[in-house]
Amino acid sequence: MDPTTPRDLFLQSVARCLALDTFIPTFYERFLGASDEIKDKFQFTDFKKQNIMLRRSLDLCAGATAGETDALREINERAATHDRYHLNIEPRHYDVWLRTIVATARDFDDQWNDEAEAAWRKILGHVVQHMTRQY
Repeated sequence: MDPTTPRDLFLQSVARCLALDTFIPTFYERFLGASDEIKDKFQFTDFKKQNIMLRRSLDLCAGATAGETDALREINERAATHDRYHLNIEPRHYDVWLRTIVATARDFDDQWNDEAEAAWRKILGHVVQHMTRQY
């Protein structure tokens, strides 16, 4: 029996993806290419900062799913900044985000398998549900 948790599988896969400098730029190229509406949301984005934020967000998602207090606090702060009164990131945008980041991870993680995909979907899906509930 393998004691590896979905969180472990997710973090291991994230590390393999982030080891490749093109992972995050490729994700954003695909995500922004998904619709003009999404592209417009990032019109004035500093992608150097955004890339750092995405790296941090992936760690936060793993921590929040595990119930880590600091990660939960930061995810709640992100939910507030992304709600309808601030950045107005609609729930449907998170669906595109999730699909796109999982597809990009699949292409970048040379050890990708069904368990890795399930871990990505579980960890990120948990946080996406939280973000959409706070919308």
